[in-house]
Amino acid sequence: MKYQRGISLNALMIGGVVVAMVALLAMKIVPEYIEYGQILKAVKATAGDGSLKDASVAQVRTAYAKRAEIDSIKAIEPKDIDVTKEGGELVLSFAYTRKVPLFKNISLVFDFEGASNK
Repeated sequence: MKYQRGISLNALMIGGVVVAMVALLAMKIVPEYIEYGQILKAVKATAGDGSLKDASVAQVRTAYAKRAEIDSIKAIEPKDIDVTKEGGELVLSFAYTRKVPLFKNISLVFDFEGASNK
């Protein structure tokens, strides 16, 4: 007796729909995490800049704004960056929320936060 092997058309269609849904979700979510990584990189680079050790808060935010402009960061503005000093070290921190619409009335909400000393 011979057995048939392979995948049925129904299973192929269902698998295709699942792959399409995962791809759609990834295309909506991945850019948010990429931008978060860019923000974190810019904040750490600004905090690590030796010329800003004795700078004012406005100067630190201006330095961050220049880095954010180069990386096309739109999620947070320089005024949203909290600038403090801990143990003589410059610490920049931020927190923001992003709402990503998926379809119709379904959205994903992400709460991002980070600091230069983490």
